[in-house]
Amino acid sequence: MSYVAEAAEDHPALDDDGRPRRTGTMVTAAAHIITSVIGSGVLSLAWAVAQLGWIAGSFSLFLFSLITLFTSHLLADCYRSSLSGKRNYSYMDVVNSNLGGLQIQLCGIAQYSLLFGLTIGYTIVTSTSIQLIKCGNDNACRASNNLFILIYGVVQIVLSQIPNFHKLTYLSLVAAAMSFAYSFIGIALSLAKIIQGNGHFEKSLAGVPVGWKGQTKEDKIWNILSGMGDIAFAYAFSSILTNIQDTLKSSPPEKKVMKKATSVAILVTTVFYLLCGLIGYAAFGNGAPGNLLTGFSSFKPFWIVDVANICIIIHLVGAYQVICQPIYAFVEGWCVNKWPQSEFITREYSIRISRNKNLSFNSFRLVWRTVFVIVATVMAMVFPFFNQFVGLLGAITFWPMTVYFPVEMYIAQRKIKRFTRAWNGLQILSFFCLIVSLLAAVGSVHGLVMFVQKYKPFQNVS
Repeated sequence: MSYVAEAAEDHPALDDDGRPRRTGTMVTAAAHIITSVIGSGVLSLAWAVAQLGWIAGSFSLFLFSLITLFTSHLLADCYRSSLSGKRNYSYMDVVNSNLGGLQIQLCGIAQYSLLFGLTIGYTIVTSTSIQLIKCGNDNACRASNNLFILIYGVVQIVLSQIPNFHKLTYLSLVAAAMSFAYSFIGIALSLAKIIQGNGHFEKSLAGVPVGWKGQTKEDKIWNILSGMGDIAFAYAFSSILTNIQDTLKSSPPEKKVMKKATSVAILVTTVFYLLCGLIGYAAFGNGAPGNLLTGFSSFKPFWIVDVANICIIIHLVGAYQVICQPIYAFVEGWCVNKWPQSEFITREYSIRISRNKNLSFNSFRLVWRTVFVIVATVMAMVFPFFNQFVGLLGAITFWPMTVYFPVEMYIAQRKIKRFTRAWNGLQILSFFCLIVSLLAAVGSVHGLVMFVQKYKPFQNVS
């Protein structure tokens, strides 16, 4: 487009919108996506497949991957305004530009509730991995992980001072590498268990049968719904796609690069999901654990399991920041617009840390991001089972964030007429995903209720 070329000529360090020139590529965008996706629940998929069975489990993984790929491409087309070419910097900006009104408020509630829930869930998962490293293969170990939650919180306070997504490239690449590492270890350990002859457990095409360890028909239904929720949640990453797309260079067109990045990322994650889910189920059968790595407590040498947990810790340290950036950007952007004359909010300070390197910080960013991390950390300590809420949030938000808004925005931008073939097809897809999300939410609520009944305040659940 001409305005991009003109801006590049007049201000070589700036993009067409006056912001610092973006340098992101397909590789960095795919790394950002993989970083935020695989850590959301790849190690729980063996349990999900156990509930659904070989056929339904595999089909569900393929189905959700195709739906997410399709709607992600629709969302990529909405990054720029079809009329003016104006950029939309976040998911909410895209919704506001194409739909507006009440839709933007509903979007904000869904998006930021999910992201905040994820920060708490990541805190708990990371502290659990640290606890597993401390306890090793001592099954009698009951160490509290409150200290580990605090340590993780302090690390996130420091990393939260990274200004924006554009500064997270290396962190995301490292985190993505870690997600590959612990996924490979989980798969390798499962294969070793099968090869050694320790994987001869009961399995079924239809998953865990009624009567297995006292499971009733009702339990079977609830667990199937929860398994569907786990799989749907594993693909719930649409809310950060626009932020990631905003890191891409203007040429070639961002939407083309983003479509390639999402295609690569979803292909990679789906392969890992299938491997972890199917091989994990083959190794453990109907007794597949909720976290694949916890099933290897008696594995020798145990240091291999420790390495996997270290990779999880490193990965979720990076994923936490990828997840938080949309929240930070929204709050800080709102405050700048509300109080543009406030030096506390707008002034940037620079500290020289080396001959050619300066460290930039902002007083408001320092205070508010620190408070945000503290709140998330305290919530993780007070409600150590909060990852159950995250599962519920994922089930509730999968339909609006991954399907409904991308479909409606695409219809609005392309001016697709009601009751045409394209409109009918998109609405059928949206309605189907709504039903699936509602069913998964019901299953998650049931699981949450059962968990709350066993809850004791200020005690950690590993």
